[in-house]
Amino acid sequence: MAPQVDNLYFFLVALTAFFATLIALLVAIFAVKYRRTHAAQVGAPITGSVPLELMWSIIPFGIAMMIFAWSANVYFSISRPPDDTMEIYAVGKRWMWKFQHIDGQREINELHVPLGRPVKVTMTSEDVIHDLYLPSFRVKADVIPGRYTTLWFNATKPGEYHLFCAEYCGTKHSGMIGRVVVMEPTAYQAWLSGGGSEMSLAARGQRTFEDLACHTCHLADASGRGPSLQNVFGSQVKLSDGRTITADEGYLRESILNPQAKLVAGYQPLMPTFQGLVNEEALMGLIEYIKSLQSAAGSPGTPTGVPSGAPGTPQPQPPLTQGERKPQ
Repeated sequence: MAPQVDNLYFFLVALTAFFATLIALLVAIFAVKYRRTHAAQVGAPITGSVPLELMWSIIPFGIAMMIFAWSANVYFSISRPPDDTMEIYAVGKRWMWKFQHIDGQREINELHVPLGRPVKVTMTSEDVIHDLYLPSFRVKADVIPGRYTTLWFNATKPGEYHLFCAEYCGTKHSGMIGRVVVMEPTAYQAWLSGGGSEMSLAARGQRTFEDLACHTCHLADASGRGPSLQNVFGSQVKLSDGRTITADEGYLRESILNPQAKLVAGYQPLMPTFQGLVNEEALMGLIEYIKSLQSAAGSPGTPTGVPSGAPGTPQPQPPLTQGERKPQ
């Protein structure tokens, strides 16, 4: 995004400099040309000029519309990540950044990414508002408690780049820094494989899902006390109040922490809140596990990790591997 942002910025600077110079020059010229030659001199009356009025109305309007269109194009490019992005989760906490790779690697104040691949970072905060700022990539976004925000970038040059918090968050705000390490794809894969036996994020989410006994209500055939989670991510969910919403990360998070906020049509408000029982990292694992529950990932009609037996009798499930997950 850096070239697009820089081109727009330098255009605005050049435009500002041009008109500032032009106006200052005209002020100086007119001050000399139309100065008083004696104390009793009175200026000539001006009756107006339609062409002049049109000129200084149409030209600024055209320039403003061009800036708007250009800025909107850059904004949409920044706010809409490509479909083939690599997903990473981030949690801001005074005073550190915690990053979680889908494959299981976890980092603090460091983020390793492959060269030439779009990376989408889904973020939230455990305490106050932070702001993830990657100046070399010209992207930044607020990290807000209680909700998810995202940013994306595509690193085009290997190296190490600064990472900052750009929202004042307390006494050690200036120390909430880190670095992004951009690696060649082969080196990145070698770095990933060096994580040992670290479970994938979805596998940890599956473990949490079973530990919290979520499988006793959310059955694959939708016969439980809660709706089936099979293929729910990205689908349109009809609510009890008649609305229809998209089941994205924010919806899943809210449904875990405040299940009565958006009740699915046809179900009773029986689900307890897990507010305070699961932290942000566990929530990300649960969400990634739910995202992995696609029909192709297991037997037809039975999502991976959700028992098909009677409620309360969970069956042992093998941990999800990266090969079992379907890309979103």
